[in-house]
Amino acid sequence: MEWFFPTRTSKAMVGGEGGETGIDDGFAAESMKDKGAWILGRNMFGPIRGPWPDDEWKGWWGDEPTYHVPTFVLTHYERPPEVMKGGTTFHFVTDGIHSALEQARAVAGERDIRIGGGAATVRQYLQAGLIDELHLAVRPVILGRGEPLFGGLDLRELGYAVERSVNGERATHVFIKRN
Repeated sequence: MEWFFPTRTSKAMVGGEGGETGIDDGFAAESMKDKGAWILGRNMFGPIRGPWPDDEWKGWWGDEPTYHVPTFVLTHYERPPEVMKGGTTFHFVTDGIHSALEQARAVAGERDIRIGGGAATVRQYLQAGLIDELHLAVRPVILGRGEPLFGGLDLRELGYAVERSVNGERATHVFIKRN
């Protein structure tokens, strides 16, 4: 996300001013418009593993997350919805990716649904052919032991192809679409 944080779009999302304009900011702004819902894997919500010890953890973002729409968190453990400032309500979905997508569609209407990661969540939706377009921001860094995004997938066999790639200031933006 180091490509995203310096952008004007990122700064505005957290109530800040300024920020860089340019190619990266253009893609950041485009990725945030017309969103109606988000779907996240549990690790994107927080570092807690196993059953929820309590409802104290409210996510990485503080009192006002940057999602501003209903957000569906995939988990194996039930938890009541978490209503936050700014329009974000976290809904915890225990019955799989299809259920999360149905719930997201119900609230998003004609607007877009964003799959916010992590890698296992994106991989499950790709495997099921449920992602129309995937925007990857590739940074020239060595990650170490990160989780492989495409592990076990043959994207061409699943009907996906690279539509375009654009070099930004801090990342190369690769767009993969389902045929």
